[in-house]
Amino acid sequence: MTQPAIDLRSDTVTQPTAAMRHAIAQAPVGDDVLGDDPTVTALEQQVAALLGKEAAIYMPSGTMTNQVALRVHTEPGDEIILESEAHIYYYEGGGPAALSGASCRLVPGQRGIFGAADIQRHLRHSDPHYPRTRLVCLENTHNRGGGAIFPLEMIQDIAAFCQAQGLRLHLDGARFWNACVATGISEAAYAAPFDTVSVCFSKGLGAPVGSALVGSAEHIQRARRFRKQFGGAMRQAGIIAAGALYALEHHRERLQEDHDNAQRLAQAIAPMDGVDLDPATVQTNIVTFGTRAPAADVVERLKQQGVAMLPTGPHTVRAVTSLAVTAAQIDQAIAAVRQAVGQPVGAMG
Repeated sequence: MTQPAIDLRSDTVTQPTAAMRHAIAQAPVGDDVLGDDPTVTALEQQVAALLGKEAAIYMPSGTMTNQVALRVHTEPGDEIILESEAHIYYYEGGGPAALSGASCRLVPGQRGIFGAADIQRHLRHSDPHYPRTRLVCLENTHNRGGGAIFPLEMIQDIAAFCQAQGLRLHLDGARFWNACVATGISEAAYAAPFDTVSVCFSKGLGAPVGSALVGSAEHIQRARRFRKQFGGAMRQAGIIAAGALYALEHHRERLQEDHDNAQRLAQAIAPMDGVDLDPATVQTNIVTFGTRAPAADVVERLKQQGVAMLPTGPHTVRAVTSLAVTAAQIDQAIAAVRQAVGQPVGAMG
């Protein structure tokens, strides 16, 4: 099926650039299961050093890096504390229960953000009637929170609380790079409070495949066992790791362009009749706006104009800027929204 010319459904729609394709074609490869794929090794070493951790492991997806991390830190019957709309809970197919035998204790947040006091209120007492609380998971930026940035000061408070309580702390950093670029905080500083961090190469960075789990040498060694158990060990994976390595080296700083485009889109459509949006809530590359008309109708009208967005609720639409969308296309999308928010389906002709 042909997709609309302007694709704002997600930053996962990015395609490899010509330079990235060249790097992929030239990549030296080996057998990663046997530990001798030089491109995978280079990627793992570079991402670990960037985040200030001892080691990293490359996997096919962010869902796998998150779920392996949960298995690394928990045993069956343990409980995980995470925000009520976290990707790990919402979009990973019941993985905590299916793969780790762990239950989820959900903390209501504000656009995905919560504090140490919220964790304290949800922490289980030591009692054989209760599951053992073992792990806290944060998400930065928060997908269903509209790309909201988790403040480092709050993370540090949570980390101090977790350390005092003997809890481990994991970050779902699918859009970690966006948070770093938007705040100017280094990757190492943002990663420092966490035992493990999952980072994605196939969203804003534009690589075709893959994520990495980063942490201590001990945790990553344990992760290798579960990557294999979950079916994620790969052979000549340098072919795809080369795209991730190129993205890591060349595409991080350009994320600011995506943030600027998202803000331009938000500023332009916020005053429109039929749109409910506060541009101040757009912190990175995700624009989520309310619609007076049913969201599915608005999205269909946009599609008729060659613009793809996603309905995320009965009256909520999401647009995500990325390497796949230029500034000129943002101008076209703004015009399309103006036409779409007030017309019946089919009225565009």
